[in-house]
Amino acid sequence: MNVYDKAHELAKAVKQSQEFREFRRAAEKLEKDKKAKEMLEDFRKKQWELQSEKLAGKDVKEKELQLQKLYEVLSYNQDIVNYLQAEARFYTLMSDISNIIGRAVDNSFPVSLNLLP
Repeated sequence: MNVYDKAHELAKAVKQSQEFREFRRAAEKLEKDKKAKEMLEDFRKKQWELQSEKLAGKDVKEKELQLQKLYEVLSYNQDIVNYLQAEARFYTLMSDISNIIGRAVDNSFPVSLNLLP
């Protein structure tokens, strides 16, 4: 058994998965709506800034409220909602695959390496 061949098979299976196909369709649809795309990009930028400030120990309560209000506005755009839902499902799939592989490797050692929580 060639591990690289199996990795290529897994990559092909992921690309054929419903999660990937729906995520790609949602991304393509969002790409056509420039205003919605810009709104989502702005939201993500603000999320990133909030996380950075939070990690720096800053008070972010006001920014969290602003971000929550912005999310409420975004939620009125069905293309954005569909994109975010499809993205979450796809990232869950990828995380699950990573966890499965990580556990299989971790369980193969006589002493736990604590690679995964």
